[in-house]
Formats: sequence, structure tokens, C-alpha cells
Amino acid sequence: MEKSSIIADHKSEERYTKLSLAYSTPQEKKQIEEAIQKCTSECSIEPLIYAGDVTGGMKMITIEYHDDCDREGGAIYENILCTLGIKECH
Repeated sequence: MEKSSIIADHKSEERYTKLSLAYSTPQEKKQIEEAIQKCTSECSIEPLIYAGDVTGGMKMITIEYHDDCDREGGAIYENILCTLGIKECH
């Protein structure tokens, strides 16, 4: 897969993790939604998923895991990033 123009940001604390994916086109939004749907189904806990606006006309989809005692979210985030062809987070 060629390099993605989607920007990823990851944050975590104890049992909480968050991955935000910023995009600017409807095609990127669809790619993100498909990756999330495919990858989150592999996790035993349900993520909180929401969307919002970012500066510069970009939009964002965020995936959060709360009470992730077994740190399952990390593997899910890795799968999402790999599916989208993203090599690094900011």
C-alpha cells in the first residue's frame, strides 16, 4: 500500500488509550471507517468512536478504549495503522 496522507495521533494512560485519525477527503474517511470496522471486531471490549473537526479543513475520527486492563487496544491500533499504510503516529 502506498503512503497514506492520513495523520495519526496516539495517547495512552494506564488503562486508557486513544487513536485519532485526521483526514481531508471522503475517500480517506471511508478507508478509516472500513479499517476501524474490520480491526475493532477482533477486540473483546467495545471502543468509543466519535468524529470531529480539526483545523485546516481536516476532520478526525477517534477510537478510545477505557478500562483496557489487558491492553488489547494497542494491537487493534497497530492493525488499523497497518491497514491504512500509516508508518508513524504524531
